[in-house]
Amino acid sequence: MYSRRTFLQKMTGSAAALSLSPAILSTAVLSAATSSAGCTTTDGPVLRVAILGLGSYGTRVAEAMQACTKAKLVGVISGTPSKIPVWQAKYNIPAKNCYNYENFDQIKNNPDIDAVYVITPNATHKDFVIRAAKAGKQVISEKPMAINAAEAREMIAACKAAGVHLLVGYRMHFEPKTLEVIRMRKAGELGKILFFQGLSGFVSGDPHQWRRNPKLSGGGAMMDIGIYSVNGARYMVGEEPIWVTAQETKNDPDKFVPGIDETILFQLGFPGGAVASCLSTYDMNNLDKFFLNGSSGYAELFPATGYGPTKGRTNKGELTQPDTVHQTVQMDEMSGILLQGHKPIVPVDGEEALRDALVIEAIYEAARTGQKVLLRS
Repeated sequence: MYSRRTFLQKMTGSAAALSLSPAILSTAVLSAATSSAGCTTTDGPVLRVAILGLGSYGTRVAEAMQACTKAKLVGVISGTPSKIPVWQAKYNIPAKNCYNYENFDQIKNNPDIDAVYVITPNATHKDFVIRAAKAGKQVISEKPMAINAAEAREMIAACKAAGVHLLVGYRMHFEPKTLEVIRMRKAGELGKILFFQGLSGFVSGDPHQWRRNPKLSGGGAMMDIGIYSVNGARYMVGEEPIWVTAQETKNDPDKFVPGIDETILFQLGFPGGAVASCLSTYDMNNLDKFFLNGSSGYAELFPATGYGPTKGRTNKGELTQPDTVHQTVQMDEMSGILLQGHKPIVPVDGEEALRDALVIEAIYEAARTGQKVLLRS
């Protein structure tokens, strides 16, 4: 049996096998996807999802999906054979919807699965996304979608060629308080946007976890938690950055091996004149804060991107939008995107992930060279 351990060992030994991907669904494919949804509720068609990667976050998504009304967990793909019967019993998954990493491509012959959600180490996303796309399934990839922009582009191209849509697990793009801040900014209630601060980090524990292996993670804190400040700066300011500067510090090089960044401070410049100052770290707790300042007001989220509850306030007072289970809302909203053509307020597609990848590459380059890196508009 092709086990998860064998798979990760193989991936560790061969960086060339690692990659990622995204794409956009055409009207024709959307119609086909809608008609292929095998079950419906009074709320409309239900997206039937197989989770690929049954680790801790895959488990969190599976639990959250039990409360979904527009998405349903119907299948599993795992490299650890012992996990499959446990998930089958817990979530009532039929044997015909269970796969391992070796026979996963046979999913193309299964009409009872609409989409595959890839929740595996970062560097493995590309291969799994492309395989799912070639099998004709809609694809959701956990973030970061790709370990670099080249892989992101390859994934986008593969999904377009297969005629499927690729979404990315940007759960904060559906969070009510986050969306209220975005609404206020768009409505001009904050005035001209001047400054954003994003603080993202925690103390990283287990040194043997895949996130501390550069061949599997593609980087350190930046690829794990710093991406929240990268992405948050973009959707909070409402523009794409045009330049990057960055500074890296590493207090424990034995703990954080080459290729695993510990702490990076980075700054972003935006075409409208706003600047962002952000922190990504594996060496500090009590961060998780966004602050957006404008000429007429401000907004603060703290905690900003944790699993909840999100808390926030503005110059007008406390944000009182309801707390939600992020993954439940995310999966129901993604069902609407894939099966009913809904348009999210903030994009969650592969192109959005490519934009993050380009900024992260520029951050790493700026930290390495000490120079300002210009980004293409």
